[in-house]
Amino acid sequence: VIVSSVQRHARHSFFWQFVFHTYTTAFTLVNGNGTPKAEEYSLQQKQLLLGLGAISYSACVGALPLAFMNRYTLKNSLMQLVVRKLLPAPLLGLTSAFTVAMVRSPEFDNGIEVMDRNGNIVGVSKKAGEKAVMETALSRAVLFGTTFFLPEVLMYCLQRARFVKSPRALGPVRMFVIMSVLAGMLPVSFSMFPQCGEIKRADLEPEILSSTEETEFFYNRGI
Repeated sequence: VIVSSVQRHARHSFFWQFVFHTYTTAFTLVNGNGTPKAEEYSLQQKQLLLGLGAISYSACVGALPLAFMNRYTLKNSLMQLVVRKLLPAPLLGLTSAFTVAMVRSPEFDNGIEVMDRNGNIVGVSKKAGEKAVMETALSRAVLFGTTFFLPEVLMYCLQRARFVKSPRALGPVRMFVIMSVLAGMLPVSFSMFPQCGEIKRADLEPEILSSTEETEFFYNRGI
């Protein structure tokens, strides 16, 4: 996150965002819901291909503003503000959510297990899978979008207040601010939605409802 935020060249930005999204994609694969079993090689292959495609696409999207600016030599202050300060946060948030949705797509294609209040599995629901993936994608977007946006606001305020007087100190201060925001946003992101998600009876498929009289159901959301 820190290295990606300080890049000024499209090629370097692509490389570091590729590394960043590779890590987050691997984390997503390991910490997703385990219901869709990889009993056949085709499922593993599909997830790897989707993951690689999502990583490449996200890295390209993240580097595109810098490539556009360098290609057309847009050096005015407004373009600098938009490309280097305003665009990175929403782009990183959207691409982080995109990689989650792509890598965990088997969960809403095949469904995930839902349980009753006592922990008994009552069926496999695609709607619960979709809800789990979307909640995780949203929490990931908030985590990294805020981590890119809030430090820029804080650094602007510090510079306006002349709190940091030495230009050499800007780099270490920026790094400290980014790490502090990321550390603070991690528990916020993980607690946005409960790990054991809840889905109402009316939101489930009829074939599951026909086998039980329970009104509330639960599922493992993943991280």
